[in-house]
Amino acid sequence: MIWVHYFLCLYQVRMSQVKQVGLLAAGCQPWNKDVCAASGDRFAYCATLAIYIYQLDQQYNEFKLRSIMSEHKKTITAISWSPDHPDLFASASADNLLIVWNVAEQKAVARLDNTKGIPASVSWCWNSTSGVAFVSHRGPLYIWVYAGPDSGVTVHKEAHSFLSDICLFRWHPTKKGKLVFGHTDGSLSIFQPGSKSQKHVLRPESLEGTDEEDPITALEWDPLSTEYLLVSNLHNGIRLVDSEGLNCITSFCFPSAAASVQCLAWVPSAPGLFITGDSQVGVLRIWNASRSSPLDNIKLKKTGFHALHVLHSPPAKKALGSSSPNKSQYTSSTSEAVPPPTLSQNHSFSLPPGHAVCCFMDGGVGLYDMGAKKWDFLRDLGHVETIFDCKFKPDDPNLLATASFDGTIKVWDTNTLTAVYTSPGNEGVVYSLSWAPGDLNCIAGATSRNGAFIWDVKKGKMITRFNEHGKNGIFCISWSHKDSKRIATCSGDGFCIIRTIDGKVLHKYKHPAAVFGCDWSQNNKDMIATGCEDKNVRVYYLATSSEQPLKVFTGHLAKVFHVRWSPLREGILCSGSDDGTVRIWDYTQDACINVLSGHTAPVRGLLWNTEVPYLLTSGSWDYTIRVWDTRDGTCLDTVYDHGADVYGLTCHPSRPFTMASCSRDSTVRLWSLTPLISPLLLNIVTGQPWDRILGNTDRAMVPGSPPLLCGKVSRDIKQELDKLTSEARVKKLRWFSDCFSPPGGSNNLWDLVSVINGQDDSLLPPSYSKGVMHMKHLLRFKTWDKALSVAPGVSMKYWKKLMQRRADQLMAEDNDDAIPYCIATGDVKKLVNFFSGRGQLKEALLVAQGACEGNIHTPLSSVNNNSSNAVDNKQQYQSLLHRVCTELAEWYFQDGCCVLAACCHLAVDNIELALSTLIRGNELELAVCVGDVLGEAAMKSTAYCLELLARKYMTAPTWELSADLLHMIPDNKLLLSKLCALYPGNPAENNSLHERCGLPPLEECKSLAEDSLAEGDLLSAVQFYLLSDEPETALSIGLQHVKEQLSGSDWMVDSVQPILDLLSYIRTDRLVMVKMTEARSELLILCGYIGALLAIRRQYTSIVSALYEYTSQLLKRREVCVPLKIEQLSAELDAWRTCAYTNSSSPPSEEQSQEFTCLQNRICPTEIGSLVLFGPDYVTGSNLPSHSDVQLSCFTGQRIQGPVFLLEDGKSAISLNDALMWAKVNPFSPLGTGVRIVPF
Repeated sequence: MIWVHYFLCLYQVRMSQVKQVGLLAAGCQPWNKDVCAASGDRFAYCATLAIYIYQLDQQYNEFKLRSIMSEHKKTITAISWSPDHPDLFASASADNLLIVWNVAEQKAVARLDNTKGIPASVSWCWNSTSGVAFVSHRGPLYIWVYAGPDSGVTVHKEAHSFLSDICLFRWHPTKKGKLVFGHTDGSLSIFQPGSKSQKHVLRPESLEGTDEEDPITALEWDPLSTEYLLVSNLHNGIRLVDSEGLNCITSFCFPSAAASVQCLAWVPSAPGLFITGDSQVGVLRIWNASRSSPLDNIKLKKTGFHALHVLHSPPAKKALGSSSPNKSQYTSSTSEAVPPPTLSQNHSFSLPPGHAVCCFMDGGVGLYDMGAKKWDFLRDLGHVETIFDCKFKPDDPNLLATASFDGTIKVWDTNTLTAVYTSPGNEGVVYSLSWAPGDLNCIAGATSRNGAFIWDVKKGKMITRFNEHGKNGIFCISWSHKDSKRIATCSGDGFCIIRTIDGKVLHKYKHPAAVFGCDWSQNNKDMIATGCEDKNVRVYYLATSSEQPLKVFTGHLAKVFHVRWSPLREGILCSGSDDGTVRIWDYTQDACINVLSGHTAPVRGLLWNTEVPYLLTSGSWDYTIRVWDTRDGTCLDTVYDHGADVYGLTCHPSRPFTMASCSRDSTVRLWSLTPLISPLLLNIVTGQPWDRILGNTDRAMVPGSPPLLCGKVSRDIKQELDKLTSEARVKKLRWFSDCFSPPGGSNNLWDLVSVINGQDDSLLPPSYSKGVMHMKHLLRFKTWDKALSVAPGVSMKYWKKLMQRRADQLMAEDNDDAIPYCIATGDVKKLVNFFSGRGQLKEALLVAQGACEGNIHTPLSSVNNNSSNAVDNKQQYQSLLHRVCTELAEWYFQDGCCVLAACCHLAVDNIELALSTLIRGNELELAVCVGDVLGEAAMKSTAYCLELLARKYMTAPTWELSADLLHMIPDNKLLLSKLCALYPGNPAENNSLHERCGLPPLEECKSLAEDSLAEGDLLSAVQFYLLSDEPETALSIGLQHVKEQLSGSDWMVDSVQPILDLLSYIRTDRLVMVKMTEARSELLILCGYIGALLAIRRQYTSIVSALYEYTSQLLKRREVCVPLKIEQLSAELDAWRTCAYTNSSSPPSEEQSQEFTCLQNRICPTEIGSLVLFGPDYVTGSNLPSHSDVQLSCFTGQRIQGPVFLLEDGKSAISLNDALMWAKVNPFSPLGTGVRIVPF
């Protein structure tokens, strides 16, 4: 019993999970040279401290962020991908560290801790698959063999004693051992085995005989020559040089003398072609090695290039024919392999297929399709350095501002996770920011060297500067939201200064040391608190003329950084310190009322929740975020997902359970805190009295009491609901759901629910038109107007045939020009398939929806066409629309956006699939709210949702909430019986719960069980025995029945699953008793086996093998009498693996085909119209790489990406997705203990 109680405690801790729901990736650093690389279907780039790796998603033909590598503690200086092993790359950093990574396994495989200098350039060795060369300053070149018998570091025999610093170096790709270095003085050094080394040669002619420097900015060997080399100097441009003859073959001329090259790369698919990126403006230039002027110039961005890398294999789903003729291996790029086209003003050069990874000076990163001249992927305006602060806009919870070491403030749309504004920059470090109150659209920023400023976001310019602190760094700025004319700053000069927005100084509060933090009281406009290097917290009152503090709080053992007043409890504030603690102070008592200990490094970020008064979040230099219950000092959850110090934390009052955090790892992450207070939303769903939802702070602060909402947003919602005379429940569910849900489509979802329920279109908000819209609303084909105006002047039939042939030709070339031809001929299906095949599902949806609305017409070939064609077309278009919506929904779902996926299904009135998608994404509370509002059309899905949520709360102290959820299901007697059967109370408590659920008391249940058994009603007999004080009897008769069924040959899953499911609700404390060992083992084995079959039915592919293995292991280890054999399980599993996968290595044998057919018959649903959920579960955050991805799955042995579910031993882990699927088909833990698994 004690052991079970211990497990329940573990369970409760484990379920209090902060969920990661969004990630704003960093940009590419603009300082070092070799900071982007590519291999196969992956590319990587470096921020300051982390390496971001993107990989091609073959299904959708797009690159997605797969992992973030962050072992380096100082600036990364270079990366290099292994040419021999596509999973390996090396990285170097300013802390003299060199690491070899395995991308597939997401781990470091080797480390060199002392590189004897900061590596400026890194490259894999030509003569060793496990050798990495690196060089710093003036050499020498070191070669590190990290594995094998010859492991160690050696020095290149000749590459040393250089007279100028090294910028970068390159091994020749085919001439083994040949090597070139580029120097800051503009010269090259060339080495090759058997030849005399050439040091500091081939300087640009204009530099000869001078001491001027013109650093080498780029250096690439001609892939088709052993001698030729492309060189770029910062000022002297590009040259093609001969490394043997030591002469310049071609100097390339730029259209403008102001243009200079920052980076260059050969185009592998087109011999002789190379591209360059300008350093001042983002112009991509295309060149042929045999011409001195560019073939084409494409302006991609306003800011200059920093790095370029061309992918060797273009990411395309279908193989594209190479446009280059065959050449012998001796051909060099100086020969006209691809004859340069003659360009006229109206004819631009057409590039062959090729994709360039482009990195820009502002941190932007993109993948540019040179053939199609469009971005396949663009991550614009990312921060490239530590992000010190983040704040939501007061009047818009969708806009988040961030302040960074890179000298900029950026504003992000949290729905699209894209930057929408950026400040001018050049501010040194921006340590802190504060939005102006309300809708003023201004941000105040605090900098390291330029004082403070006010930035007008919409106008994009600085409108005011404050210089009262001189050249001292300003660490914090705070704009008063009670008095919008006052701004406070605190600085290293020891002053906290209060001034008006026009610069008039009101107060200068002198401290004995640097002041790091300040915060205005949210209850008293004249009160402000500060945190100081002298370890003290001070409170000042502005309404007096005194410059002395009203209060000084002492107790921290190191400097105090941030301070935060509670928004809900007057006189309460917290402080974070370098001593690793957070202290809670009561101003009215002059006392520290709590010390929160747990962080192992200085505390920086602090955030009070604006609705639940005891919730406080802190961020630390120990890389973690902790959420605290300040009533008793308990740490509710610790988040390990950031890869460096956590600085800023923020939430918006209207979305109080969505938090943003920022870090030295250059990322911003979004979190949902809803799981911490999840019973609250269900109290709303089940119609509980208001005093179980809203309350005052005194009630909410009682230790151990359930959470209550005490903030302004919840009070405002109640006031609005009190005014309503109709639809109060619908509004109540929507408004509170919006309050609890993170960004990511919930508003869009509720808008679609309103449309389906017949709401007047005029009441839809403006944001609706930017999201997924219902099929009845018009979508305009703005870019295709020209196609709709095509009017044939010849025979319609002949014209249409020509147009179709031209469309086919262009589609074969993967050319966008095919689009207007398909529209002109009305070939909707072809166009939809064209877009779908390229992964452009939104465009496919646009076409299908336009056709359904009659915006794409098939040209009439004769006047005799009747309306039947139109009807047929309409039906065909509707079918296409549904298909595309399903594909787009799955794309969103696989991208971790199950709410937007549900929107796609609702757009075509597919309510069941929409709710199924929410269930698969484990958005159960949202699904119940939406299902409740949609009513009868969603009844089955809503009932299943309620059942899963009831299982979640079948634990102390929420048994009654579980019962309330089950009472919402129409046919609920059996479900309520399961709840009462599992309840572990004493007889009096059990009878009380029975009465609440409308069930007979214990004694009567035993009598009813005996009567049912006598009447041959086995299911009822098992049900009532479980409800009696003899649940073991239910187990005995139920297992006997299931074993008899399985002994036959024609049994079906649906004939045994209901009994097994009912048996699984036997009280856990009874099931784990020693005397129950055999019965428990049999129950676990049978539930495991039937669970495996259900997993095959539901397409839970990732857990099928694990369920079969689990069942086999239990059969091996335990003495049981069940009609299952290990050999039979093995045969079934092999048959499923061979027959279910079309890409299986070998065709199935006849026996396997028969076995699989038998399996399919056995798992076929027998009840017509029953709810069957197909497809794997995939929760929000599963696709977001985290630095906490270190747990290995006990199913696969591989690292788990995304949320982890710990099993009851506190060590074994599986992914949350696998845990959810497992629990839906087998309620017992994979560890075979008899404990139930509840991951919902």
